[in-house]
Order: sequence, then structure tokens, then C-alpha cells
Amino acid sequence: LVVPKDKSVEELVEMRLGAVFMPCGMGHFIGIDTHDVGGYLTGQPERVMQPGLKSLRTARVIEPAMVLTVEPGCYFIEHLLNEALEDGSPFVTYLDAGLVNEFRDFGGIRLEDVVAITDTGFINYTLCPRTVSEVESVMAGGKWPPMKDEAPELCRDRLTDPNPLPPPPPSC
Repeated sequence: LVVPKDKSVEELVEMRLGAVFMPCGMGHFIGIDTHDVGGYLTGQPERVMQPGLKSLRTARVIEPAMVLTVEPGCYFIEHLLNEALEDGSPFVTYLDAGLVNEFRDFGGIRLEDVVAITDTGFINYTLCPRTVSEVESVMAGGKWPPMKDEAPELCRDRLTDPNPLPPPPPSC
């Protein structure tokens, strides 16, 4: 889809080319409401109004005990594609128009993980297939969750736990 030509990946990111395919935010806080807004608070970083960043639901400094979603995606939105491929667009020379056009009717895809921030990193509570081999295994009827985590870098600490959810509280 993207043809770097005379630009590095970093330069294309700085140009905000990614906003053509992911114009939305990267996730949201999980709180009292499922989609807790988090917001822009006094004393925290201010909203950035650049494409691909202006829709972030917060710029708060992430701290231990916060729970949020991480939702990277790739979308093929007609008006954004049209604008990016127009003559004079700063992006037109860096996009393979033929390949982009093949995906116009695809819509898009998003992966969503729920993570809890810890003192030393995070715990990923999403227990669904993420790697190519995991997806292919499940599609072929394989066991899920697996006995061994093939992607420990995803920090899915409870993935191979035979009882990944705590027992329900005793009833009254």
C-alpha cells in the first residue's frame, strides 16, 4: 500500500500518512462505563490536533492500576482514500493507488486488547488468537486457549491458565 521512495518510515509517520488508514484513536479507558472517556485533564498533556492523533480519547500519563484498551486497526475509508490519492496530496506519491483501490470495499480490521497497567509493565487480559499460527490453528478446529503461549511478548499472563477467570463470589 505504501511506497516509501525518498522517505524513511519515520518521515512518513511524521507526515501523518498513517492517518489515512487509521484516523481514529488507539483505545480508551475501561472504567465505570465500558468506554470511560478518560479525558483531557488539567496538568496532563494537551490534545494534539494532527491527523491520526486528534481523535485520541486522552493524552494522560499512564499509571499503574489503569485499565485501558489498545486498538490498532487499518481502515479503508472512501473519502480519506480519495483525498490521499488526489493530485496535489502530500501522500499521493507514497501510495500504490492500484493496491489501495483493491481494498476499497474491504472496510477494515481492528485488534482490541484490554490491558491493566502494572508497576513493571502490563497484563493483557484479552484471550483470543493473535498470531497467524494461532488463528490458523483455531480455524482448523484446534484447542483454544492453547497449552503454550507462542507470543509471550503480548503479556497474556492468563492465556494458559486452565481457569483464567476468578470464581464467582458466593451468593447471598
